[in-house]
Amino acid sequence: MTYPTPGFWRRAVCLIYELLLLLAVLFMASFLFHFIFRDTQAVYFKPLFQFYLLTIMGYYFTWFWTHGGQTLAMQTWKMRVVTADGKILNHKQAITRFLLAVVGIFLFGIGIIWALFDRDHQYLHDRIAGTRIIKVEH
Repeated sequence: MTYPTPGFWRRAVCLIYELLLLLAVLFMASFLFHFIFRDTQAVYFKPLFQFYLLTIMGYYFTWFWTHGGQTLAMQTWKMRVVTADGKILNHKQAITRFLLAVVGIFLFGIGIIWALFDRDHQYLHDRIAGTRIIKVEH
């Protein structure tokens, strides 16, 4: 079964919208973290804070991807992430996709740029994780 794939620019605009939503989530999470851990000069503070934010981002994405396949931005832009055979992601697939996306983005965005050259126009993390982004018709 084939599923329509949203265009690269539609997905890019969705990523920008996703970034704005994620910044709001991370702002609230950062406020809570700083409220609890007030000593920002402690040696352990920076790595603990970075791990905490990465965990919050991971939870945000994996929860949405395993509960309907759409983040808030994806709902707005009528997209869904599914497995290669069109099913909802399980937790292992969602975590794998998230971690691969983080690596691909931190490697100069190669995971996103990959979609320009991929035969199915999928991101590199989707290709490796066995997932894909599809258009939602309704």
